[in-house]
Amino acid sequence: MGLTILVGIVGMLLGAFVAVLIKIAIDRSHEKTAKDRAKKILDDANHEANRVFEETKKDAEAFKREKELEARDDALALKQKQEDDFNRKYDELRQQEKKLRDREIGLDKRYDRIRQSEREHRDKERELRRAQKSIEGKEERLEILVQEKQAQLEKTAGMTRDEAIAILKEELLDKARRQTAEMVKDMRDKAKLEANREAREIIIQAIQRSAADHAAENTVSVVNLPNDDVKGRIIGREGRNIRALEAATGVDIIVDDTPEAVILSSFDPYRRERARIALEKLIQDGRIHPARIEEVVLKADKELEEKIIEFGQNALLEAKVHGVHPELVKYLGRMHYRTSYGQNVLKHSIEVSVLTGLMAIQLGLDAKLARRAGLLHDIGKSIDRDMEGTHVSIGLELAQKYNENKVVQNAITSHHEDTPFTHPISVLVQAADSISGSRPGARRETLEGYIQRMHGLEEIASSFDGVGKVYAIQAGREVRVIVENDKITDALADALAHDCAEKIENELEYPGQIKVTVIREYRAVDHAK
Repeated sequence: MGLTILVGIVGMLLGAFVAVLIKIAIDRSHEKTAKDRAKKILDDANHEANRVFEETKKDAEAFKREKELEARDDALALKQKQEDDFNRKYDELRQQEKKLRDREIGLDKRYDRIRQSEREHRDKERELRRAQKSIEGKEERLEILVQEKQAQLEKTAGMTRDEAIAILKEELLDKARRQTAEMVKDMRDKAKLEANREAREIIIQAIQRSAADHAAENTVSVVNLPNDDVKGRIIGREGRNIRALEAATGVDIIVDDTPEAVILSSFDPYRRERARIALEKLIQDGRIHPARIEEVVLKADKELEEKIIEFGQNALLEAKVHGVHPELVKYLGRMHYRTSYGQNVLKHSIEVSVLTGLMAIQLGLDAKLARRAGLLHDIGKSIDRDMEGTHVSIGLELAQKYNENKVVQNAITSHHEDTPFTHPISVLVQAADSISGSRPGARRETLEGYIQRMHGLEEIASSFDGVGKVYAIQAGREVRVIVENDKITDALADALAHDCAEKIENELEYPGQIKVTVIREYRAVDHAK
């Protein structure tokens, strides 16, 4: 029994030992397998890393080549731009060089004319000296003849010496007077021809060197729209927006089938420009209703005042005139919106300034003062339709008010020959004004008559009490009268329309018929606080 137990224990120990050996063998096998797997994974990772590295390297090289190409293109573009700039500057230099050459040629021609004139004057002086010497020689010969004739007369005629001297003197004086008169007449005729030739040359040169525009103003402006849908918003519900805009600006707004455009019609360029600015602001803002329209029209008035100052300053720069009073600058700018027989008055004044300055240079006068007088000669036209009096008298008042030079004042009053000329510059201003106004296409009589008729309509309607604003629209076929509601009742509005129409019939000549519309509106305004 004990032996059996011992054998069992030994067997168990041997079994355990064998099991340990087997486990050790299995663990070694697993370890080897794991090492092989780890080695394989490491090899695969190295291979993948090498592949990724190669691909990255290729991408980097491609990116590098791409950037090099872009840099090369940028360099070529920069080089091309520099070449273009160089060519442009080279062309500008060539143009300036050409202008300088032309100016040099002009100066050479003028110098040659001066030399020629000097030679002609020297020739005339030599002729006078020769004539004087000839007269002196004739006088000496005549003296000898007188003495001889005196001796003969004393012998044959029995005259006294004093009587013979008196007869000879009378004969000689008559002959000398005739010769002197003939010489003076010849010299006067030559001087007159020379003066006329020089005057024509000066005026021709001044006209050739002046390059002013002569575009006549029209009576319509076009406002471009982003799309045709905006037309509906401009008209508004039952037309309230377009009526409010026409009432606030005094222009006729035409919304027709013209694609993406609205037409503004008015004889007054100032009103038309104010309406254009206001309408463009409304379209840009998008909020179009009567209250907003009035607000935007007020802003357009301020913006237009700034533009008027800018027009005046640009006119001073173009005419090369400095030191003008700021208020006169505003009046100059207003002339941009004033026409005379279809000719823009500001353009006309600039041209007269340039022509007067050029002629003053040719005659050796003060060119700065001449340009100033030419620019301001029609300054009264900036407000002559708002005040009583001619543009000459109004312009003189403005010049005196802002202490302009006496020569400028005389140029203003004498350019239509209302007063005598007191300075040569005034004569040049009158000549330049005539040249500018008489050029073909510079002026149109029909447009000025049309504008005068429009102003006549507005003046008649404005003459009644209680009238706030008056606008002539529809090419003069309608007059809209906006009255003050606290002074004019509904019943008086009817009477006012009838009286205004009757006064137009009696005082104005016009084709067709004119509609008089009296607008009376009551507004109650309060503020929530």
